[in-house]
Amino acid sequence: MSKSTKTLALGILILAGLSLFALAVDVSGTWEMVIQTPRGDERTSEMTIEQDGEKIKVKMPGFRGDEMTGEGTIKDNKIEWTVTMSTQRGDFSISYTGTVEGDTMSGEAAMGDFGTMEWTAKKKK
Repeated sequence: MSKSTKTLALGILILAGLSLFALAVDVSGTWEMVIQTPRGDERTSEMTIEQDGEKIKVKMPGFRGDEMTGEGTIKDNKIEWTVTMSTQRGDFSISYTGTVEGDTMSGEAAMGDFGTMEWTAKKKK
């Protein structure tokens, strides 16, 4: 293989690697989230996500109007985070898992003994 062919092949590999990096999912920003409660009610709220590589930090309103914060990860288009809120009976954690597709995402929130809730979110412009 000639030197120019090797250089061309290396250039193609670098461009391919940069293309994959550009395809990384960016979930930073404000999202409008809709949660289906176990009772069948719909609850809409805003959440904010800060992203640093695969790590995320999430801020969202709690069920009593207080703010909950949590941490999680985004890998490919799979997202997950856990928030913990304090109650009269002690701390209570909710674990969110889902899939990101462009400016939307959806998934399930596990609430321990209280079951699960379906959720969707749309990125605000």
